[in-house]
Amino acid sequence: MSLGAAIRVVTTNQIVRAGLWLVVALGALAGVYLVLTAELLAWVQVLIYVGAVVVLMLFAVMLTRAPIGRSDDLDRPRLPAILVGGGAGLGLAAVLADAYRWSYIGLSGVEPGNAEALGREVFTGWALPFEVLSVLLLAALVGAIAISRPEVGERREES
Repeated sequence: MSLGAAIRVVTTNQIVRAGLWLVVALGALAGVYLVLTAELLAWVQVLIYVGAVVVLMLFAVMLTRAPIGRSDDLDRPRLPAILVGGGAGLGLAAVLADAYRWSYIGLSGVEPGNAEALGREVFTGWALPFEVLSVLLLAALVGAIAISRPEVGERREES
Protein backbone atom coordinates (compact mmCIF):
# COMPACT_ATOMS: atom_id res chain seq x y z
CA MET A 1 0.00 0.00 0.00
CA SER A 2 2.82 2.38 0.84
CA LEU A 3 4.59 1.73 -2.46
CA GLY A 4 1.39 2.22 -4.45
CA ALA A 5 0.65 5.50 -2.68
CA ALA A 6 4.24 6.66 -3.22
CA ILE A 7 3.92 5.93 -6.92
CA ARG A 8 0.70 7.96 -7.01
CA VAL A 9 2.54 10.86 -5.31
CA VAL A 10 4.93 11.20 -8.23
CA THR A 11 2.53 10.29 -11.04
CA THR A 12 -0.54 12.40 -10.28
CA ASN A 13 -1.06 15.61 -12.22
CA GLN A 14 -2.67 17.51 -9.34
CA ILE A 15 -0.38 18.86 -6.64
CA VAL A 16 -2.95 18.76 -3.83
CA ARG A 17 -3.77 15.14 -4.58
CA ALA A 18 -0.05 14.39 -4.57
CA GLY A 19 0.11 15.84 -1.04
CA LEU A 20 -2.83 13.72 0.07
CA TRP A 21 -1.28 10.59 -1.45
CA LEU A 22 1.86 11.48 0.51
CA VAL A 23 -0.26 11.35 3.69
CA VAL A 24 -1.39 7.83 2.72
CA ALA A 25 2.17 6.71 1.92
CA LEU A 26 3.61 8.04 5.18
CA GLY A 27 0.70 6.60 7.16
CA ALA A 28 1.29 3.18 5.61
CA LEU A 29 4.97 3.49 6.50
CA ALA A 30 3.94 4.14 10.10
CA GLY A 31 1.92 0.93 9.89
CA VAL A 32 5.05 -0.90 8.74
CA TYR A 33 6.86 0.45 11.80
CA LEU A 34 4.05 -0.87 14.00
CA VAL A 35 4.34 -4.31 12.42
CA LEU A 36 8.07 -4.22 13.18
CA THR A 37 7.21 -3.44 16.85
CA ALA A 38 8.80 0.01 16.68
CA GLU A 39 5.93 1.93 18.25
CA LEU A 40 8.02 5.02 18.98
CA LEU A 41 9.07 5.36 15.35
CA ALA A 42 5.49 4.83 14.20
CA TRP A 43 4.19 7.64 16.39
CA VAL A 44 7.07 9.92 15.44
CA GLN A 45 6.27 9.19 11.78
CA VAL A 46 2.62 10.09 12.28
CA LEU A 47 3.20 13.19 14.40
CA ILE A 48 6.12 14.73 12.54
CA TYR A 49 5.69 13.69 8.93
CA VAL A 50 1.95 13.19 8.52
CA GLY A 51 0.90 15.77 11.06
CA ALA A 52 3.36 18.55 10.39
CA VAL A 53 5.33 18.27 7.17
CA VAL A 54 2.46 17.32 4.88
CA VAL A 55 0.12 19.91 6.39
CA LEU A 56 2.85 22.53 5.98
CA MET A 57 3.33 21.47 2.36
CA LEU A 58 -0.39 21.69 1.61
CA PHE A 59 -0.63 25.12 3.22
CA ALA A 60 2.39 26.29 1.22
CA VAL A 61 0.81 25.08 -2.01
CA MET A 62 -2.47 26.78 -1.22
CA LEU A 63 -0.93 30.05 -0.04
CA THR A 64 1.43 30.43 -3.01
CA ARG A 65 -1.48 30.26 -5.43
CA ALA A 66 -0.05 27.25 -7.20
CA PRO A 67 -2.41 25.67 -9.72
CA ILE A 68 -4.65 23.27 -7.82
CA GLY A 69 -6.27 21.55 -10.79
CA ARG A 70 -4.62 19.85 -13.73
CA SER A 71 -1.43 21.55 -14.85
CA ASP A 72 -0.03 21.51 -18.37
CA ASP A 73 3.47 21.74 -16.90
CA LEU A 74 3.04 18.25 -15.45
CA ASP A 75 1.82 16.63 -18.68
CA ARG A 76 5.23 15.62 -19.98
CA PRO A 77 6.16 12.25 -21.47
CA ARG A 78 6.47 9.79 -18.62
CA LEU A 79 8.30 6.95 -20.35
CA PRO A 80 11.75 8.61 -20.28
CA ALA A 81 11.26 9.55 -16.64
CA ILE A 82 10.20 6.00 -15.77
CA LEU A 83 13.19 4.54 -17.59
CA VAL A 84 15.69 6.92 -15.99
CA GLY A 85 14.17 6.54 -12.52
CA GLY A 86 13.95 2.76 -12.80
CA GLY A 87 17.51 2.51 -14.08
CA ALA A 88 18.80 4.74 -11.30
CA GLY A 89 16.87 2.73 -8.71
CA LEU A 90 18.17 -0.58 -10.03
CA GLY A 91 21.71 0.80 -10.16
CA LEU A 92 21.47 2.04 -6.58
CA ALA A 93 20.05 -1.30 -5.43
CA ALA A 94 22.89 -3.16 -7.16
CA VAL A 95 25.55 -0.93 -5.61
CA LEU A 96 24.03 -1.25 -2.13
CA ALA A 97 23.61 -5.01 -2.45
CA ASP A 98 27.25 -5.35 -3.49
CA ALA A 99 28.52 -3.01 -0.77
CA TYR A 100 26.68 -4.73 2.07
CA ARG A 101 26.84 -8.30 0.81
CA TRP A 102 28.98 -9.60 3.65
CA SER A 103 27.89 -7.19 6.38
CA TYR A 104 26.27 -8.50 9.52
CA ILE A 105 24.37 -6.37 11.99
CA GLY A 106 23.80 -8.05 15.31
CA LEU A 107 20.51 -7.23 16.97
CA SER A 108 20.89 -9.23 20.15
CA GLY A 109 20.48 -7.52 23.49
CA VAL A 110 18.15 -4.75 22.34
CA GLU A 111 14.42 -4.99 22.83
CA PRO A 112 12.38 -3.97 19.80
CA GLY A 113 10.86 -0.51 20.10
CA ASN A 114 13.14 0.52 22.98
CA ALA A 115 13.24 4.34 22.91
CA GLU A 116 16.29 4.56 25.17
CA ALA A 117 18.35 2.29 22.93
CA LEU A 118 17.20 4.19 19.85
CA GLY A 119 18.18 7.54 21.36
CA ARG A 120 21.55 6.24 22.51
CA GLU A 121 22.30 4.82 19.04
CA VAL A 122 21.14 7.92 17.14
CA PHE A 123 23.10 10.40 19.24
CA THR A 124 26.30 8.39 19.62
CA GLY A 125 26.97 6.23 16.56
CA TRP A 126 24.87 8.26 14.12
CA ALA A 127 25.53 11.80 15.37
CA LEU A 128 27.60 12.89 12.36
CA PRO A 129 25.13 11.64 9.68
CA PHE A 130 22.33 13.25 11.72
CA GLU A 131 24.12 16.62 11.63
CA VAL A 132 25.00 16.27 7.93
CA LEU A 133 21.34 15.59 7.18
CA SER A 134 20.31 18.71 9.10
CA VAL A 135 22.76 20.82 7.06
CA LEU A 136 21.44 19.24 3.85
CA LEU A 137 17.86 20.09 4.80
CA LEU A 138 18.90 23.65 5.65
CA ALA A 139 20.61 23.98 2.25
CA ALA A 140 17.46 22.68 0.53
CA LEU A 141 15.37 25.25 2.41
CA VAL A 142 17.70 28.11 1.46
CA GLY A 143 17.72 26.88 -2.16
CA ALA A 144 13.93 26.75 -2.28
CA ILE A 145 13.72 30.30 -0.94
CA ALA A 146 16.32 31.51 -3.46
CA ILE A 147 14.50 29.88 -6.37
CA SER A 148 11.11 31.25 -5.36
CA ARG A 149 12.26 34.87 -5.00
CA PRO A 150 11.71 37.17 -7.98
CA GLU A 151 14.72 38.60 -9.77
CA VAL A 152 15.95 42.04 -8.74
CA GLY A 153 13.87 44.69 -10.48
CA GLU A 154 11.00 42.31 -11.33
CA ARG A 155 7.58 42.55 -9.78
CA ARG A 156 5.59 39.50 -8.90
CA GLU A 157 2.36 39.31 -10.89
CA GLU A 158 -0.82 39.54 -8.83
CA SER A 159 -3.83 37.67 -10.14
